Amino acid sequence: MTNHLNDFEAAFKEVQKEISKVITSGPSLITGYVSYLTETTGKMMRARAVLACSMNDDGAIPVDAIKFAAAVEVLHLATLVHDDIMDDADTRRGQITLQKRAGKRNAVICGDFLLAAAIREISQIADKDIYKSFDFSRYVQSIALGELRQNINNRNFRMKVFRYLSIIDGKTAALFEASYHAGALAANYDPHIQKLYRRLGRYTGIIFQLTDDCIDYENTSETALKPVQSDYENGVVTMPLIHAFEKEPDLIDKAENNNLTKEEVFEAVKRNNGVEFTHKMAESYYKRAKDILTQLNMPKEKEEILGGLLTKAFVGLKA
Repeated sequence: MTNHLNDFEAAFKEVQKEISKVITSGPSLITGYVSYLTETTGKMMRARAVLACSMNDDGAIPVDAIKFAAAVEVLHLATLVHDDIMDDADTRRGQITLQKRAGKRNAVICGDFLLAAAIREISQIADKDIYKSFDFSRYVQSIALGELRQNINNRNFRMKVFRYLSIIDGKTAALFEASYHAGALAANYDPHIQKLYRRLGRYTGIIFQLTDDCIDYENTSETALKPVQSDYENGVVTMPLIHAFEKEPDLIDKAENNNLTKEEVFEAVKRNNGVEFTHKMAESYYKRAKDILTQLNMPKEKEEILGGLLTKAFVGLKA
């Protein structure tokens, strides 16, 4: 492989191969559990973001971006394995989850192995100066803190908007920011431009999570490819519900005393336009992200890819 790839889709196929290699090249004891994950990688928005951000003006993608993209996606898989354990989820993306297949204890260990594999993949970046300047551990810490904050705030029906935004800033946005940062580093952009890419990634992640929050109130399990209409029953508080409770605080006491049914929650969210409120908040971040795309003044192909990822985050399953 040369130092650059001149075709985005060819580079993306190399990332898919690299992810498969990372997942299946461990000890057979582990791969027996995790090898099926090579079939559940989804749309790989974060990997696409790494590749797109790394493209130069001629559309060439540095080879180091392949390993960055693979590492980010494997880390993402590790977080999903752990998420499914905490949520006691049976399915994800239409597939049986690892914790359902292998049990929670084995799933925890496999998730830890995938995290270690992602870190090892980053360490194999050819340009060691780029590797050293990418603080992967800081992003891992942000994700862990975001997950911990969400868990601590389980059934916190008095949570405010700013607190929830701080949770998703780590839980979801940090990994998107890491993806965009990695691509900008691979492209060797100066620190100011890197900062813009990082902010673009962060906003995209926040938009993605806010849109995802609405799925529980808008979709069926068949269209979402995961359990829906279950957040409230699991004590998970998201933006549509926060808005409904702020509009009708009397409902909070009922929820805390287990006297508020799922049906009443859905009616309250609908009555107070919780989904519409959440989409409007996502739209405000979408406009900020579009402004950054304009500031970066990038080549057409690159702008189309990153703009497409941004739109996909904003419109969700309708994309």
